[in-house]
Formats: sequence, structure tokens, C-alpha cells
Amino acid sequence: MAMISADNRGLRLATRYAVLVLIALIFIFPLVFMVMSSLKPDQQLLQDSGSLRAFLPVGDISLSNYFAAFQRAPVGTFVFNSVLVTGVTVVLSLLVCSAAAFAFVFVGWKGRDVLLSILLATLILPFETIAIPLLMMVAHLPWLGMDGLTWGWLNSYRVQIVPFIADGLTVFLFVQYFKDLPGELIEAARVEGASWFQIYRRIVMPLSGPILATAAILKFLVMYNQYLWPLMVTQAEGYRPVMVGLQYFFQLNVAWGEVMAYLSLITVPVLAFYLYLQKAFIASIASTGVKG
Repeated sequence: MAMISADNRGLRLATRYAVLVLIALIFIFPLVFMVMSSLKPDQQLLQDSGSLRAFLPVGDISLSNYFAAFQRAPVGTFVFNSVLVTGVTVVLSLLVCSAAAFAFVFVGWKGRDVLLSILLATLILPFETIAIPLLMMVAHLPWLGMDGLTWGWLNSYRVQIVPFIADGLTVFLFVQYFKDLPGELIEAARVEGASWFQIYRRIVMPLSGPILATAAILKFLVMYNQYLWPLMVTQAEGYRPVMVGLQYFFQLNVAWGEVMAYLSLITVPVLAFYLYLQKAFIASIASTGVKG
């Protein structure tokens, strides 16, 4: 009986791993297809797309599509703009939204539940409904910079960063996580005379690694994939992000090898960011099933 039970456990384990490998391959195949296609000329790319050769480095393989992509568009500028805007927005968003959630959860003040409800209600509003009013507002906002006082935020990094620093989803994630933290720690710190800022910086935030990673990944994906808003507010090539830069490859004659090369290049920051936060992200997923 023990041998039969061990065999059953081994079979279930093998089946589970087979399913996981199959799921992983399903997600990896598009990336493999993209990279392999970026190394082939257009004619061979289209011929191989209907067979398994599309996933293999066979035929006329070279890096010519990558060189052609840099000649067609300022790829480096687009990637730098996206990384800069996304990185700054993620950092500021984590600071602002975590501080707001801390005030909602731990600091008692009148009207906080009503304000939190209003904030969460904004989650049902699609961005397209406020895009035009927001555009009209930022087009006339003042800015004090190196050139003195100027009017209008168009064609700048700040117009792509400031409107997205605070959002209801990130605040909601922090609120839900903070509610599960031990209240005894906060009460003990208050008894010891710690200020709210000290509690936030020295107690709450060091315990918030999993939610910081989760919120950072979600915010990163949203900001890095921005298209509509940057298209509306950036006419200068030097401020445009990668998603707006993609349209450069669909003007006049479309070279699919160059498109695949460009997509491969702009995917690198996403993979690098995910790998950097992978351990914290896995810990955040595991922590959702632990109650105590």
C-alpha cells in the first residue's frame, strides 16, 4: 500500500510539473518567436511563420534588423525616456500612495472613510474620460524652471509623471496590506513616544516589502505601456516613450524584422525589472495565503 501511495504521489507530481512546463512554454513561445524573427530578413520571417522554423535560429541569421531599427528611429532615446519616466513615477507613487494609505489606516481623522470611498470610486473611471480635461489643464499650468516661469507642461517629462503619481489602485493595495499588520506594534510605538512619521519610516515600511514589490510591478507595467497620454502631450521626439516610438515602424513600408527587433529591445527593461523584483514578488504572492 505504501508503494502504491508513493507511486500515486510521484504520478501526481510528474503531472503537475508537466502542466507547469506546458504553461511556461505557452508564455515563452511569443518571446522566442519575437527574438528569432528579429534575426531574419522579412521574406524568410514570413515564410517561417507558419512552421516550427519560426522558433528556431535557422536560415539567414544576422543583426541587420537591429541596426536598421536604430537607423529608422531614435530607439535609445525612446527607451531612455520610458525608463526615466517609469522609474521616477514608480518611486514617487510608492512614497505618496503608501503615505496616504498609512494615514487612512492608522491616523484617526474625520472624513477619512468618505474620502477613501471617493478615492476608490475613481477606479471605475476609464482614463479616456478625463484625458481631454487633463490635457487642457496641463497645457496652461505654470512651471518654474531653469528658464524662469513658463506656462504649459507639454513636451516635458513632468507631464508624463505628475498626473500618475497617485492612483486609487495603489492606495487600495497599501490600505489592504496595512490593515493586516499587527496593531500592537503601532500602539507600542505610540506609547514609546514615536511620531507618526517615525512609525511610518521605521516600522511600517520595513514590513512592507511584499506589497512594495507588487505595487511597483503593477505601476511599472502601466507606465511603461503608456501610449494615449504620451501621444497627446509629446510632439517633440526627444520626450516620446517606446510605445509612441513604435508607430515609426509602421510608416510607409513596414519592415517586420525591424518591428520584431524594436520589440525585443523595448522588452529588455521589463524583463530586467521583473527579475530584479522576482523574489519579493513571489513572497508577496505567498503572503496572501498566510493569515495569523
